[in-house]
Amino acid sequence: MATETSAEPTPVQLAASLRDTVVGWRRHLHMHPELSFHEEQTAQFVYDTLAGFGELVLTRPTKTSVVARLAGLHPGPVLALRADMDALPILEKNDVEYASRTPGVMHACGHDGHTAMLLGAAKILAAHREWLHGEVRFFFQHAEEVFPGGAQQMVDAGVMDGVDIVIGAHLWAPLATGKVGVRTGALMASPDVFRLLVKGAGGHAAAPQETVDSIAVAAQIVTNLQHIVSRNVDPIDNAVLSVTKFIAGTADNVIPERAELVGTIRTFDVALRDRIPRLMERIVAGITRAHGASYELTFDRGYRPVVNDEQVTERLRRVVTRTLGADALVETRPSMGGEDFSAFQQRAPGSFFFIGARNEARGIRYPHHHERFNVDEEALERGVALFVAATRDYLSGPAAR
Repeated sequence: MATETSAEPTPVQLAASLRDTVVGWRRHLHMHPELSFHEEQTAQFVYDTLAGFGELVLTRPTKTSVVARLAGLHPGPVLALRADMDALPILEKNDVEYASRTPGVMHACGHDGHTAMLLGAAKILAAHREWLHGEVRFFFQHAEEVFPGGAQQMVDAGVMDGVDIVIGAHLWAPLATGKVGVRTGALMASPDVFRLLVKGAGGHAAAPQETVDSIAVAAQIVTNLQHIVSRNVDPIDNAVLSVTKFIAGTADNVIPERAELVGTIRTFDVALRDRIPRLMERIVAGITRAHGASYELTFDRGYRPVVNDEQVTERLRRVVTRTLGADALVETRPSMGGEDFSAFQQRAPGSFFFIGARNEARGIRYPHHHERFNVDEEALERGVALFVAATRDYLSGPAAR
């Protein structure tokens, strides 16, 4: 990692001094995962750990979230740093000493690492208030994985009041350790959900002419929905429409009256996000009418797209280069995954970035939400250094702004 020439320790050096502590925090959290909206022990662990740093003003904006505020010794803007804390309903199959001790629950997305990195940054910054022209707020957020999400609840509780800039990071399995992915503009998609009930007329499978086969009608709908992305969306635009659940039938000799489809729609563009449901409705209405069936189609809008502010992101690029070296910075590809960090971006300009955590040589190569997902713990040190360096940069006083 690159270092700066200075009499005082650099963010990289400070992060290195906490390496074992941060790894220990991460492993503790990994062993004790909690699902979205149930992060009671996690939030208490974070609160108690922060209380030991001194200088921080701690609050609990919701039952399972924590906010720490650190006022600098000089006036200036307010910067918010965010980490999420919830785990997933997955049975872990990693053979490691710190594997989950809660059957069927696992940190399979890196949120344990996010929390540990932000704790490390808070500890360092609490010891160096003299660096700060303004205030830094540390958001330890619950329930990123489950809509409506913890971010919006925290925003509704007022945590973003007065915030000028917000940044967040995600340990990223597709990216090798040592790399940091940054992108201006759309980074992550809106994860909307649709539910379709096709209603026909059931009957004996030996007499299909006496029925309206809900399975046959629903199967045609599945096929034709694929035409939306391939034939109704501009190839330059990004969209995903996936049917992920198809439920119908109870016996081999019964044509069921009903078939249920569930799936997701992923987009970056607001206009396209509104247009795809209308296209779906047209297809579903046409197919069901042609076969004498009826339908019920509903949509649940998920998180907004994560769209990174140009000025904040450009500054973040410089922070990454100065802190870790030019080779660390990569222009990351956007992801069709969703992230409720977007709720914070509705209240202040911000940037969300990826910290590489993949290490093929160590067998750390499984994707997010996989039963063998893990992160290269060397990435944690880089995350701490970047949070500290970004805070020093954003809150470095009028001369630097």
